[in-house]
Amino acid sequence: MFGFGEKSFNADTDIPDLSGKVILVTGGNNGLGLESCRQLCKHNAHVYLAARNPSKAESAIAEIKKGNPTASVTFLQLDLSSLESVKKAADEFNAQSDRLDVLMNNAGVMAMPPGTTKEGYEIQFGTNHVGHALLTKLLLPKLLKTAEEPSSDVRIVNLSSAGHGLPPKGGLVLANAKSDMATYSTWVRYGQSKLANILFTRELTRRYPSIKSMVCHPGGIDTGLSQPFQDQHPWLATLIGPVRLFLTNVQDGALTQLFLATSPKVRSGHYYVPTAKENAGSKYSQDPKLAGELWDWTEKELAEHGYH
Repeated sequence: MFGFGEKSFNADTDIPDLSGKVILVTGGNNGLGLESCRQLCKHNAHVYLAARNPSKAESAIAEIKKGNPTASVTFLQLDLSSLESVKKAADEFNAQSDRLDVLMNNAGVMAMPPGTTKEGYEIQFGTNHVGHALLTKLLLPKLLKTAEEPSSDVRIVNLSSAGHGLPPKGGLVLANAKSDMATYSTWVRYGQSKLANILFTRELTRRYPSIKSMVCHPGGIDTGLSQPFQDQHPWLATLIGPVRLFLTNVQDGALTQLFLATSPKVRSGHYYVPTAKENAGSKYSQDPKLAGELWDWTEKELAEHGYH
């Protein structure tokens, strides 16, 4: 399930010089996002570290600069569970930067109890898919403009999970997505959101061929992402504790997304597992009809909130 692979990509030596490139990373204040920001800054990119909590983001930036005093990193406040916040973040970025070379949609929530985003979408689907879909939509003009430049290499990197294989029957239940979906288990709800990340990537690739769009499962990483589920089910701690012994550290866990963001060997439209290996994904994730349905539904929902 976790898709462990051989360590075939070395971030220190295989990431090229990124001078002049602008990269935006969501969820950049901890875990895989922070490690991605650290490595991208290390290779001279100007990184926008997008995160919900300003104090945590500033602590993350201080940590990056402690090891790399000349790091070029800018905080961007972003709460993916609020479309208003997404719009504000996109406006702020577009006002500050004249280019965007890589959008890394890294942030995500997992194993959440039933709940909804500010606009009423199931919390995992709304945060992992809808929020990122709006951010991507609002940044697409800048990505496409950058892609027109000579020798450009513009990319969108989305994070999914092996959990995309756990969605509801049929793959997506979009008719119920604007509710807390409390009758479904947390893992089914999570599976739907992670399947959406892959389907969204497939459709981005088809619609915007001048941009390389890839998606990955980072592996089983000890980032604390499942903590909300453990808080709801304390008895699980005794089971999850031993599992942590087999989880990958954050440095190795970030390798696949860093590969997708920087390597010349990537193939647009593909799903990758650790470390940087192409994978077919589930049957649902390969369904172009499902990808089209998700795209149309998402565009309709965003338009209803005023984002045409």
